Amino acid sequence: MSGLSLAIDIGGTFTDIVVYDPQAARHYIHKEYTTPDDPARGVIVGVKALLARDGIAPASIKRVVHATTLFTNALIERKGARSGLITTEGFRDLLEIQTERKYELYDIFIEMPRPLIPRFLCREVPERMTETGETEIPVDLDAVVREADALVAEGVESIAFMFLHSYINPAHEQAALEAVGRRHPGVHLTASFEVAPEIREYDRLSTTVANAYIKPLAQRYLDRMANQIRELGIDGPFLLMLSNGGLTDVAEAKRTPIQLLESGPAAGVLAATYFGGESGVDRQLAFDMGGTTAKASLVDGGEPVISYLFEAAREKRFTEGSGLPIKTSTIELIEIGAGGGSIAHLDELGLLKVGPESAGAMPGAACYGRGGTQPTVTDADLLLGYLNPDFFLGGTIRIDPKAAAAAFADLVRKTGMSVIELAWGIHDIVNENMASAARVHIAKRGRDPRRYTLMATGGAGPVHAYHVARKINLRQAICPPGAGVGSAMGLLMAPARIDRVASMVSLLDQLDWKAFEGVYRALESEAAGVLSRTGADMSGFQVKRFADMRYFGQESEIVVALPSGPYTAASRNAIAETFEKVYRDLFVRTPPAVAIQMVNLRVSVSAPVPGGGMALRGRRTGSAADALKGHRRVYFPDAGGFVESSVYDRYRLPVGAKLVGPAVVEEKESTLLFGPGAACAVHASGSLVITLPATEG
Repeated sequence: MSGLSLAIDIGGTFTDIVVYDPQAARHYIHKEYTTPDDPARGVIVGVKALLARDGIAPASIKRVVHATTLFTNALIERKGARSGLITTEGFRDLLEIQTERKYELYDIFIEMPRPLIPRFLCREVPERMTETGETEIPVDLDAVVREADALVAEGVESIAFMFLHSYINPAHEQAALEAVGRRHPGVHLTASFEVAPEIREYDRLSTTVANAYIKPLAQRYLDRMANQIRELGIDGPFLLMLSNGGLTDVAEAKRTPIQLLESGPAAGVLAATYFGGESGVDRQLAFDMGGTTAKASLVDGGEPVISYLFEAAREKRFTEGSGLPIKTSTIELIEIGAGGGSIAHLDELGLLKVGPESAGAMPGAACYGRGGTQPTVTDADLLLGYLNPDFFLGGTIRIDPKAAAAAFADLVRKTGMSVIELAWGIHDIVNENMASAARVHIAKRGRDPRRYTLMATGGAGPVHAYHVARKINLRQAICPPGAGVGSAMGLLMAPARIDRVASMVSLLDQLDWKAFEGVYRALESEAAGVLSRTGADMSGFQVKRFADMRYFGQESEIVVALPSGPYTAASRNAIAETFEKVYRDLFVRTPPAVAIQMVNLRVSVSAPVPGGGMALRGRRTGSAADALKGHRRVYFPDAGGFVESSVYDRYRLPVGAKLVGPAVVEEKESTLLFGPGAACAVHASGSLVITLPATEG
């Protein structure tokens, strides 16, 4: 073997590992329990197991791509570094004040997002830059160093700098960064102009502080992971997945690890986009359900929707505004529900709820036999006949229906319901929660859900896809090859990509066109410099220009993909028409005779990575009858309960095979099911395309 690629995705319950051989168009897959105390340990154990099992020489791996939820979890669990803040005099309370907006207006007991840095570690220094970038009060570097000394004496190992209006002129932040760097070379430093050089103080501050909070953890982890991968005998480049769906090198990831927060789910959307395109579908609801959470993303026109602001560490998982705002480009994702390890319980009113607490990797679901005693979604799915206890993860892990049933004893006693009634209730509640969140997400974007296809990935995604799709009134669902390790597969398809942003607030009709073009070129040059370090094929270099625009007097902007440059005064009408079209698509009409305003300028620079991409094809020989493993009773309540269902081996299903429900299709990493009246066909790409029966109304 030669020129193999290795993908590693660390999730909350399992670590997914995939090796892809481009010459044979073949992939090798392994799932390992995540080791929360030391995530790298689970990775190395899993990689060693895969290489030994499939006889792969470490030296044949020429590229390693990695995604992890480690940094997101550090924010959620408040397990980052002890950090301090140095800011403009008079602004130390901004972390506490936030935006003064309540995410639930009438909740008198509301819990606002807790600052990552306590107030006593927030320090002020004399300095002031105007909104036009002119120095009003020079930065007092003696005060900066004095406050840094005090923070270090308090045990701080990371310091964030955020000065007023540094997005337009970073001179004061640069000087402070250099002064403290000379004084305390062992302290991790983050300045806002490096992380989020954009207008709006609180969002910029929140992003900068979050980066400082996870930076020491990220640098230690990435160094250790890179070293351990090399010690295995793998010497190819080590690349990291960013939240925007692109790859970067270790140096960029260590500088601004905040860009990696949604790396795993973003990779899953890339896989869904690719396999959707292979199946001729360009509108998808990418649905990824793992062991801890379920997330969804819209794909329109074959492109994932990109957002430039998202929330981390929400106080209430599904409530917008209850988290820490992070200004970075990310594939737009919504957390829509629980995962396989989410625990079922009764609330104060005696109503059945699922999550947000999860059994995680340890102890995991009760049926895993690792010490779990509480009923989870996976336990419910097993009791309903959706999972095969003898073929979970290809038989490498035997799951126990008796242990799953025993975990329901307390709920049975409290509710008087049977185990199966409770198991279906858990499965249905999770599906309804996910369907409801997906409906709202699609409606907010002004889209019709009936025009979308559900693309199911993640270990639990295919198990729940059929019922979720029916609840949303979708007519089609697709389960791609290797769906259970969808995010790891997506890592192998990603290009190298770097996004950059700068604020330039100006009315379109008063724009300095030379400066406007100059900002774009500077951003592109900076992004290309980082991109070249990834080993990307710069001959395939692509640049996309965007702008945050609004009508004068509005508070919020919309992101507009601009016509290609270079820009001059002659570009004015084309830019205005592009903005107006996007605005009308969103809001139907435009206000009369109101000036257009530019706010932020953005670039996205990408290039293919040698060895990237994937070309999987389905099996060409055999028949559906050859793939039939047998039958088992599977619970479909609309068919009256347990129904005798056909069980198929996915690896033996040939292209063109047609199946009718009720049926179950098993592969090592996931299980797909579909009920009576549904049909399934095997596409040339190997994807399973399910046509659903009449909707549930």
